[in-house]
Amino acid sequence: MGRLISMEYNFMKKIFATILIIFLLCIIFNSKMIGAVSNEEPLIASEAAILIDEKSGQILFEKNPDQKMNPASLTKIATAIYAIERGNLEDVVTVSENAREIEGTRVYLETGERVKLRKLVQGLLINSGNDAGVAIAEYLDGSEQQFANNLNKYLQNIGLQDTNFVNPHGLYHIDHKTTARDLAKITQYAMKNNDFREIFGTKELQWDGESWDTTLYTHHKLLREEIPYEGVTGGKTGFVDQSGFTLITTATKSDLSVIAVTLKAQTEDIAYHDTVDLLDYGFDYFTTEDIPEGQRYEINNRLFISNETLHFTISKNDTITKHVTDNGLLEIRNQNQDLIASFQLVNVTQLKENVEYMKEAKEDSIKKQNENKYLILFGSILIICLLLLENRRIKRS
Repeated sequence: MGRLISMEYNFMKKIFATILIIFLLCIIFNSKMIGAVSNEEPLIASEAAILIDEKSGQILFEKNPDQKMNPASLTKIATAIYAIERGNLEDVVTVSENAREIEGTRVYLETGERVKLRKLVQGLLINSGNDAGVAIAEYLDGSEQQFANNLNKYLQNIGLQDTNFVNPHGLYHIDHKTTARDLAKITQYAMKNNDFREIFGTKELQWDGESWDTTLYTHHKLLREEIPYEGVTGGKTGFVDQSGFTLITTATKSDLSVIAVTLKAQTEDIAYHDTVDLLDYGFDYFTTEDIPEGQRYEINNRLFISNETLHFTISKNDTITKHVTDNGLLEIRNQNQDLIASFQLVNVTQLKENVEYMKEAKEDSIKKQNENKYLILFGSILIICLLLLENRRIKRS
């Protein structure tokens, strides 16, 4: 009898254990499903990171975005767009001994070698050539120090607030600092330039130098067959001991273009893993919508329009509403009334009133000018008549 009770007890234990396992599996599965639709943010191991929409600049993810850090060769993105906008890509640059002797990654320029600026920018971005960076700096501003001073002013003018560069290449210096946010901003700015976009997205390039003939291959593995990622449009890698592994990546899928920045990963694998997680997160959960140029909004008998195409990014789970304030501020909010984006519209009614006022003022001015012309003409005729009469009186006398 005791043996039978023991067998029943063991049987019930097995049933209970089976039910418990099924219950736990259901909880785990359900939690994964909830995560799949709740925009669960990625776990990023890099010390700092940011993901932004390339069109709107909206931040989709951030981790320590304003922590000042050494970017290593990500510096070269700023050097490249500065060179493209300040210089002439067809100009020929003479390489100095100072550029020839720089340490680190190079494209093996020789002292006295004459190279077009475009080729130097290509060597800078594709092969991360430090010697190309020095040659560019000396061509543009005479010295690396003056180049750094001018570059920092240039970056401030386009909205970077926490960046101080002391060289064109990113080799370590204690005062050479920037942030993930600023790097995303400069990349977003640079991607508007067609020459930069083309070079930034180049996978391989035939290099015919004075002492080095080879094929350059981008160092960014997501652009290559090594770790391919669909939609990647450009990228830059960086590493020095003090900065760890740094990475910037641009990618586009459907209507969404994003920029991912990761700083100070402990290993190269971590940097790429974090970047892929950021890209997946962006493409899985977000989409970009446009408001076309000339879109009309009438508020309290006043007409407002968008004077350019406006971009904003939303979660795929969001339902949005648009509201225009009395002063023409277009506010876009989600179902929780969180502000997604805002844009200042142009008051067409005010413009029309101003145009009409200016037109009336111009017409009044023309009218007065014509009146003055008639007065001058009448006065001139009167003076001529008086002179003729006076001349006639003198002759008679």
